[in-house]
Amino acid sequence: MSQPLARVDAFDKVMGAVQFGADRVPPGLAHGALAVATIGRGRVVRIDTSAAEAVPGVRLVLTPRDGGELASAGFVMAGGHGFQSLQPLTDDHVAYRGQPIALVVADTPHAAAEAAALVQAEYEAEPLSVDLDADGVEVLDQAAVIPAGFFPDVDVGDADAAFARSPVRVDSVFDCPPQHACPMELMAAVAEWNGDTLTVHEATQNANAVRFGLATQLGIDVERVRVLSPYAGGGFGNRNSLQAHTCLAAVAARRLGRPVKLVVPRSQMFHDASFRPASRHRVRLGATVDGRLQAAIHEVDQQTSRHDLFPANYVEMTSRLYGIPNFRGHQRLVRTDVQTPGYMRAPHEHPAAFAFECAIDELAYATGRDPVDLRLANDTGTDPVSGRPFSSRHLAACLRRGAERFGWANRTLEPGSMRLADGTLVGWGVAAGAYPGSAVPTVARLRADDDGTVSVQVGGHEMGQGIRTAIVETVVRDLGVAADSVRVDVGDTAAVPQHLTAGSWGTASALPAVHDALQELRRSLDLPPTGAVDLRAALAAIGRADIEVQAETRAPGQPPEAIDRLRRGAMAIAGPEFPTFTAFSFVAHFVEVRVEPTIHRIHVSRVVSVVDCGRVASPVTAASQVGGGVIWGIGACLREGSEVDPRYGGFLNADLAEYLIPVNADVPRIEVDFVDEPDPHLNALGVKGLGEVAMVGVAPAIANAVFHATGQRQRRLPIRLENVL
Repeated sequence: MSQPLARVDAFDKVMGAVQFGADRVPPGLAHGALAVATIGRGRVVRIDTSAAEAVPGVRLVLTPRDGGELASAGFVMAGGHGFQSLQPLTDDHVAYRGQPIALVVADTPHAAAEAAALVQAEYEAEPLSVDLDADGVEVLDQAAVIPAGFFPDVDVGDADAAFARSPVRVDSVFDCPPQHACPMELMAAVAEWNGDTLTVHEATQNANAVRFGLATQLGIDVERVRVLSPYAGGGFGNRNSLQAHTCLAAVAARRLGRPVKLVVPRSQMFHDASFRPASRHRVRLGATVDGRLQAAIHEVDQQTSRHDLFPANYVEMTSRLYGIPNFRGHQRLVRTDVQTPGYMRAPHEHPAAFAFECAIDELAYATGRDPVDLRLANDTGTDPVSGRPFSSRHLAACLRRGAERFGWANRTLEPGSMRLADGTLVGWGVAAGAYPGSAVPTVARLRADDDGTVSVQVGGHEMGQGIRTAIVETVVRDLGVAADSVRVDVGDTAAVPQHLTAGSWGTASALPAVHDALQELRRSLDLPPTGAVDLRAALAAIGRADIEVQAETRAPGQPPEAIDRLRRGAMAIAGPEFPTFTAFSFVAHFVEVRVEPTIHRIHVSRVVSVVDCGRVASPVTAASQVGGGVIWGIGACLREGSEVDPRYGGFLNADLAEYLIPVNADVPRIEVDFVDEPDPHLNALGVKGLGEVAMVGVAPAIANAVFHATGQRQRRLPIRLENVL
């Protein structure tokens, strides 16, 4: 195929033909709205719904006193299915500001919203703690409270002793704020009962978790629940499990005997979905005088909720970024009065890279080495933690190619030495990033018809990343059929089991299953293993009008039981350590910033990003993923921070007017390149993850560029004007 495919669903999206979760409008649809708590911690003493019930069109008001049908689905990271273990409306306890305390259902969304605003509650408030330094927080050693082997600390060699004897040392503390994903599509569910069978249309990254979680909450057989999520308007981690609103919609629909749609408004999404938790990082690096790393110590405090322990996993990446012989990573959890935090694009790797790669830049200056040269000098082909080889590692190629494309050789070393004619300070910065290469068991079913159509059902979710396009491109490359003859079905629990799509394992899991199904199709049609296929002729030769095949794939070293876990709705993730190798994707970002000479406004003016993600399965969508990751990194470094209220709890800037994200004027020219070397070990197609590694390292590259422009080290995100004045 000479040209890569454009997005196969692009036309339908821009024409409005794609159906997202909340687009479902069945006959008799009723609409829900949530009333939420206005205290940060305590309990509801009394709730008055009389004014709400008097609003014309209101059909139902659910409060904790009506919550007998509700149960917890359990926390997804503790063997459950929900983004947190707490299910609102089951009792009078208030764990955080913004927690739902009532659901109003009416004939129209306007009546439901009006009535929800009229719900009145009296509270018994308790002292609250909403940030890492607040009085009343509880600090826990993660290794002591989370089962052994689950995101463990890393301890290789004797890092403390090696650091103490190193002639060059860096010791810095970095603070990263809570942040919210803010996908374009709001959280929403449409729940419909047909007799005793429940169908839910919802934008999710984990239709299985929604299906099995609802069955648990409602006390019904999982076979009576179907979840459809063919498209999601952005996921980014905060749709990775069952949301608290979904069961409320299902209960209301069952009570009313009519479908119910519940759309969570933007302001409530800041409190009723997971978020990137606040974290604090102390990084210590020890090196020889010529910049050879001898030791690294990475200690992290991370926010979690009172009711769940959201595990930290920062040191998994930083311990593998370079060939450091002595590494100690230690992680602590800080219990605060918030909803349970969760995964947000490059969830731990983005903050970890900010801290670690800024420290690496400090080390480069302390040793007088060029920041690119220092990174190259500390490259490795062997995982320093496990001792196994990397399945593939082309970080050096990313750094060298990026430096050449960026023109890094023209950089002067001295901070503040590069200026424009009007006095604008110019800074050039670089940072590396990595993200674990994981995979999950996947089932793919493929059907070929004598009209030339190929239908693919596979475990996976389309969140805008382009998984449909990658699947179609895989089929087109293999069979030589036209792209418009391929139909792809993802996110439907009635088709094939749907594992969580996250962690950049979507492509590396779905495509190998599709590849194996294509090979099975060829065997069933008695065709050669490669080459273009005439499906009509092949089917006619065996006297069939159609044929259906199925393939089940597992990650390297995964036992057959992994497929059973998938079918039971449980997570079954393998990697980055596999039996004979360790797998990561890698990236290098080169950034130019310009700092205005009077008010010191920072503008990112140019970015070059080079990625090692194995074979590039879909060039068009891959480039889009990297561009989007860079833009998000700009926002995470210079704009985004969720502001907390220490008096009343909750997040203050809970809308897109005050939660600042990059706009067109903030986005520079972004050049994207790929090493495009297949990974020979991770899977048959040689693909690795891309969506999350694209963001890792953007923030430190910007911060390092700001230092190069101004001479001021930035150790707190986001970097604001007052930090550089």
